[in-house]
Amino acid sequence: RGTGRRSGSGSGIPAARLSPGPGSGSRAEGQAPPGGRQQQQQREGEMAANMYRVGDYVYFENSSSNPYLIRRIEELNKTGSGNVEAKVVCLYRRRDISGNLNGLADNHAREFEEDSKQPALVDQERHQLKHRELFLSRQFESLPATHIRGKCNVALLNETEKLSEYLNREDCFYYSLVFDPLQKTLIADQGEIRVGPKYQADIPDRLAEGESDDRNQLKMETKVWDPDNPLTDRQIDQFLVVARAVGTFARALDCSSSIRQPSLHMSAAAASRDITLFHAMDTLQRNCYDLAKAMSTLVPQGGPVLCRDEMEEWSSSEAILFEEALEKYGKDFTDIRQDFLPWKSLASVVQFYYMWKTTDRYIQQKRLKVAEADSKLKQVYIPTYTKPNPNQIVCVGSKGGLMNGAASFQKSAAGLTCESCHTMQSAQWYAWGPPNMQCRLCAACWIYWKKYGGLKTPTALDGEKAQPPSEPKVKGPCGRQDPQGLLSSNSSKLLAKNRQTFLLQTTKLTRIARRLCNDILRPRRAARRPYIPVNIGAIKTECAVRLPKAATKPLRVQPVARPTLAQIMKELGELAARSPAKPRPAKGTETNRTILNINRGVLSLLGKRTFNKQNGLEGSPSPIHIRQMNDSESFEPVGNEESGAKAFCTN
Repeated sequence: RGTGRRSGSGSGIPAARLSPGPGSGSRAEGQAPPGGRQQQQQREGEMAANMYRVGDYVYFENSSSNPYLIRRIEELNKTGSGNVEAKVVCLYRRRDISGNLNGLADNHAREFEEDSKQPALVDQERHQLKHRELFLSRQFESLPATHIRGKCNVALLNETEKLSEYLNREDCFYYSLVFDPLQKTLIADQGEIRVGPKYQADIPDRLAEGESDDRNQLKMETKVWDPDNPLTDRQIDQFLVVARAVGTFARALDCSSSIRQPSLHMSAAAASRDITLFHAMDTLQRNCYDLAKAMSTLVPQGGPVLCRDEMEEWSSSEAILFEEALEKYGKDFTDIRQDFLPWKSLASVVQFYYMWKTTDRYIQQKRLKVAEADSKLKQVYIPTYTKPNPNQIVCVGSKGGLMNGAASFQKSAAGLTCESCHTMQSAQWYAWGPPNMQCRLCAACWIYWKKYGGLKTPTALDGEKAQPPSEPKVKGPCGRQDPQGLLSSNSSKLLAKNRQTFLLQTTKLTRIARRLCNDILRPRRAARRPYIPVNIGAIKTECAVRLPKAATKPLRVQPVARPTLAQIMKELGELAARSPAKPRPAKGTETNRTILNINRGVLSLLGKRTFNKQNGLEGSPSPIHIRQMNDSESFEPVGNEESGAKAFCTN
């Protein structure tokens, strides 16, 4: 003690940093300096908080902006470079699974609340409770131990506990479902503790003295042995020896058994297992403990009876598969049978496991695991992470000095508030979300985001409004009001709309509603005001009212005969051949400069003057005549022949 040696756990912690044992210090306890004992206790508390052991649930940081990962330490291994890696079990949050699985989790949570009769929760408590729910998995991964950021507590959800208690405890989580990241499934945990009134046995009333039991005992139980039988213990032992001898002879006659157990010693050992003894005692019970009848039952006319248990039925290759499955899944016999031994029944797998535990193979593997565990690290010390987060927002004061990390509270720049609690003052601000949104969180909400993977209050991402009641409606980037409340006050100023290709395919009911509710929709008026949303819900409701009363006859649509593309191209070619070429003024002439100067004029004049008048050309074009064509007619050029302005018009 106190010699500077490293701890025996292999964690690389100098012994001088550990608390000294009794009698190891040079100063007596009564001679400790003032405050020295408190500092020593504080150091011991910090050492215990930063000491991580196998089996602890910890926070891992893989990104400076994303929430922490929650993992359970399974192993601590030292790499060749001297670093420590942790083999961990993955636990997932609600934000890590799909929307369909979130719906299944909501249904399971609703059923749990009804069965366990949980007290009612308000919307904000229910929102925060989703941040405390985790999903266990059987996926392992290796992470650097230096990425550990603290400890947390994860427990299996119990019906006797109140869900609101998890909100009152820091770093406390629960799980009740198992998530498979490969199959994308969510199932109930098989290790559920069955606590509650529905799992209790129904105990019948006690019979009064002298009252007979009217129940049929034959249906309730089967008698397999009578301790008051007429045979003595010596006679029973002699019969069991005969049963073992018959079992050994039966294995010698069986071809498969002779291959598996070629020696007489192995056959005799297999015949001495419990299955042979149980068969012998059942034979005595069935023959009313008559030794002569029981002997004849052991060796019927066809040959001796061969009784084999699961240890003999399984081959060596099947036993190796079972050991590999047990190493991967543990004592989850359902998954062992499903993934490794589908041709075996679940009862056969369970029986083989308990028989396998009595063999030398199990003892050897247990010794190897103990020796391997002794060579591995038991614990590791990770100092508190003190580096600044890259998402910290550095505020520059009016005097040019930095106010980041100051003791006084900083006001949010440009009137931006915290996205979670809507406060405008915080000791430190952190950038949150996409960079173009310019969202931020205060120090308390940032810690909540990193630990629990969400915000304290519901936001638009959760399908609910996140506006504080005192603020007016938000205006979007085009100055219009946002009726859905999907844009926050911080992000609407510099919101950039992503351009993505999309296809709008309307339903049949929508197309019918456009015809029936044309007076409400007014598409021409809506087209001139593209920024005002259309209340499609009211239109669908009105359509549902008008649809039964609408005429059943189809609408009359007048067909229009349109020329083919080849005809249009032919007419355009003939028009280009007949049109005279317009003379071009030479560059630098007075006429060209006059036209350019006129074209730079006010754009509003173009709406009031024709093209020829605007460009200084004399002569006014005749109006373009539009008339309807018959099926036999084709396109005709109309317009001013002098200026060469022609057009093709059709209805």
